[in-house]
Amino acid sequence: MSHSPYFRVDKEKSTLSKPTVLVFGATGAQGGSVAHHLLARGRFGVRAFTRKPDSPAAQALRTAGAEIVQGDLDDRASIRTALAGAHGVFGVTNFWEHFDKEAEHGRNLVDAVAGSEVDHFVFSTLEPIEKNTGGKLKSPHFDIKAELEDRARSLGLPLTAVHVPFYYDNFLAFFPPRAVGDGSFVLSFPQGDTPLAAMAAEDVGKVVAPMFEQPEAWLGKVSEPAGDELPASEYAAIMGRHLGVPVTFAHMPREAFAALGFPGAEDLADMFEYYRLHIASRRDAVASGRALGVQSFDAWLGKNVAKLRAALGLEAPAPVG
Repeated sequence: MSHSPYFRVDKEKSTLSKPTVLVFGATGAQGGSVAHHLLARGRFGVRAFTRKPDSPAAQALRTAGAEIVQGDLDDRASIRTALAGAHGVFGVTNFWEHFDKEAEHGRNLVDAVAGSEVDHFVFSTLEPIEKNTGGKLKSPHFDIKAELEDRARSLGLPLTAVHVPFYYDNFLAFFPPRAVGDGSFVLSFPQGDTPLAAMAAEDVGKVVAPMFEQPEAWLGKVSEPAGDELPASEYAAIMGRHLGVPVTFAHMPREAFAALGFPGAEDLADMFEYYRLHIASRRDAVASGRALGVQSFDAWLGKNVAKLRAALGLEAPAPVG
């Protein structure tokens, strides 16, 4: 047993009687979805790796039957110890919390998996924007993950890469429509008329969990899931229908978005420009996602319209009757 100060196992909820999948980022959006869907399907025990074992998200996983492991991607010993006996691993790293430190965290994770006996490593990564555009565009939160995927392949890991698209959830927090002063709202980012693939963060587990049950179908492959692929103007129109107020889309040029000046503005400007000019359609993924229960944007927003109203400062509609 490691003496790492970051490592702790909740033995009361140990699920080692089943093959175990170790889930990194288990209290975050992607990892949390994967952990909960694995638990619901019941084929694997779930070992949830988190820095915050006493958080509400960790407590919910514990209640659902997960084994909670306290660890940190900064601490390689905690990763190695958590990997002991694991059949599978879901790996994800977080650029927006750690920025360039994501690369070190990812190397720690990939190298630890390489030194383990894991049979299937499902890794959330992204496309290499700088490489694919010959350096014309650079998006570190894409490019770092792409380099980590290359590292995993170079080490011969039993890999499935998952390239998760834009989250619907981003419209609630990071890219909400903005009021224009006449009761209407405008959605604006550098997407133009190119359809944008997206999905609900909570649906990532619907795609990933079956991969551990069917490794022969997924080892060595890249999955590019999507819940919808719509022009930004259609996302805006759907918002307007659910809100009962006009919402339109206005393309913002890449340079104008990059000049907004918040941390990561240039990264995101190049991401959208890449989406607009270079990324392949995921229409087939939308169709296959429906078979797994992946939600359309319209269906998801129908369940989350109160959150969007709150994000926009709109009052809830008056009760009927």
